[in-house]
Amino acid sequence: MSESGTSGTGRGRGPARGGQGDGGQRGGGAAGRDSSKRNAQGRERNRGPQRGFTESAPSQRTRRADPARLVAFEVLRAVASEDAYANLVLPARIRHHGLDKRDAGFATELSYGALRGQGTYDAILARCVDRPLEQLDPAILDALRIGVHQLLAMRVPAHAALDQTVGLARAVIGAGPSALINAVLRKVSAHTLEEWLELLLRDETDEVRIASVRYAHPEWIVRALRQSLAAHGRPVAEIDELLEADNAAPVVNLVALPGLGSLDEALEGGATPGELVEGSALSSGGDLGRLASVREGSVRVQDVGSQLVARAMAAVDLGDGRESSGEGERWLDLCAGPGGKAALLGALAGQRGAHLLANESAPHRAKLVRQALSAVPRDVWDVRTGDGRDVGAEQPASFDRILVDVPCTGLGALRRRPESRWRRTPKDLVDLGPLQRQLLKSALDAVKPGGVVAYVTCSPHPAETTAVVSDALRKREDLELLDAGAVLDSVSLTGRLDAGHELTAQLWPHVHRTDAMFLALIHKKA
Repeated sequence: MSESGTSGTGRGRGPARGGQGDGGQRGGGAAGRDSSKRNAQGRERNRGPQRGFTESAPSQRTRRADPARLVAFEVLRAVASEDAYANLVLPARIRHHGLDKRDAGFATELSYGALRGQGTYDAILARCVDRPLEQLDPAILDALRIGVHQLLAMRVPAHAALDQTVGLARAVIGAGPSALINAVLRKVSAHTLEEWLELLLRDETDEVRIASVRYAHPEWIVRALRQSLAAHGRPVAEIDELLEADNAAPVVNLVALPGLGSLDEALEGGATPGELVEGSALSSGGDLGRLASVREGSVRVQDVGSQLVARAMAAVDLGDGRESSGEGERWLDLCAGPGGKAALLGALAGQRGAHLLANESAPHRAKLVRQALSAVPRDVWDVRTGDGRDVGAEQPASFDRILVDVPCTGLGALRRRPESRWRRTPKDLVDLGPLQRQLLKSALDAVKPGGVVAYVTCSPHPAETTAVVSDALRKREDLELLDAGAVLDSVSLTGRLDAGHELTAQLWPHVHRTDAMFLALIHKKA
């Protein structure tokens, strides 16, 4: 479900959905008036507001878990306790509980919204709980986050949000915790989100801290994205737009594998043609597994930014006319898992008479790569399971075109991975740097003279992008940068993406409505 921003938070009103409630109404207290009793730390005591908030007798209150809210709760629990990924857990829980399309949309909005807004919601909860949040049972805290998102960022009546969240807690956590959750959420409901933000930021002057709370991003990521904008030639003043774009639910992009797939079925089902790259479409939502073309693998879910960088690698003019034919070329996807770009490259290679080797170090991900390539004729591709850092030494000067989409922090895909912003730390930048450089070196060793290496990340951070490329260029005299922005323009339907800066290219969620993909095209001189 889309989250069109209605305030500075970028978290708009999600699907309206009620439930049996207690008839309570949200308070209209202005942000400047905070009359609740607080302890010495400024936290509200959990005495609860006046009993008049609900007229329901205890026997009339909900004592069951609403399935859609239960799904959201289970997703948050899996993310917190099992280090799971929400986008992988959510579909399975929706199927397990048999949700229809409407309830699945509600559960999706509630799960992703509560995860994205966690930092802001925790700051609000810290004002309403009489102990540090880390002292709460994690299940209670997740239930509170679900309740806060309903109260402050969805079209759910306050009484329904309270009643259903307390009912969920009573059913899956216990009667005692449900009383605490009831008291805390009543306090939350006393203000709108904008009023809470005014309260939280009333005396704050630091721009980074303000953006962190308002747009629910860790402060280090706000700083990192400000630095990234400047490094890639965009005004730092765009930071609010970028953070807000991170908080908007992304549209699902489809790609029809060239020469193999057709978007007709998807378009007949309500999808709309993509505006940035050929063979793409914007999904209308729902269960994409119902489409035969998706089940067969000839139509795939893939962000349009990933489509663009893969097509750019294939479109580079190698100076000998091979751009249009590719006959006899060898292509390499060095870090292929889970296989989305490999499938697109395989289809393009098949059209041009080239052969693709997809490399993946992890066996379970290599299996996913094979599955992704299953729609591509088998004689077009092979899969290698092994460390990509060894390919350059084992197969030197062997490939005409190489895509090296290195492991990175994923700061450019935060809108698709709602929990990622709270997991990543600045240390990840330090830890990933050596691996990124080693993989790029391997690719540069493996490419033939006259060939091209496409260095790609789904992060705009200069430590993962321009710094890695600059280090590689400094160490060798047989390399040169091609104009990645111009090549991206050549494969875009618009003909002008304005993504280029100093020969590299950077896509942006707030500008291009894609993940923040970085692309550098490195040519090995013949």
